[in-house]
Amino acid sequence: MKVILTEDVQRLGAKGEVVTVKDGYGRNYLIPQGKALQATSNNLVKLKDKARLEEAKEKRDKRAAEEFAQRLAGVSCSVRVQAEESDKLYGAVHERDIASALEEQGMEVDPHNIILEEPIKLLGVYPVKIHLFRDVEAEIKVWVIRE
Repeated sequence: MKVILTEDVQRLGAKGEVVTVKDGYGRNYLIPQGKALQATSNNLVKLKDKARLEEAKEKRDKRAAEEFAQRLAGVSCSVRVQAEESDKLYGAVHERDIASALEEQGMEVDPHNIILEEPIKLLGVYPVKIHLFRDVEAEIKVWVIRE
């Protein structure tokens, strides 16, 4: 049986490939799970149309991420925290704190997209990367200051 893979299947093939599988594997597993479609000319056309739409959506999303990255370039935010006299923080500054500080400036960023190697535990200025899309990142400055 020939099937068109609708997603990557380990040890079988990549999305969009036409592969030959045993009838039972295709009929009982791949097709019901939505991992493949029967290889008909009609399904090939549908898959190509779907791939074209997904590609256009991805281009739109990447363009929007690049525009947002340009808006974020040069942005700095301040996070006020309590600290000891030795500039050591009583707590730590995490991704959620940085996202809140950016939100106060009108920039909405998902905390999961903020890349910190480890929580910030000292006062100072830190460069922080924000992952916006595949191959699109922005860097901001975070000022950790005493409250």
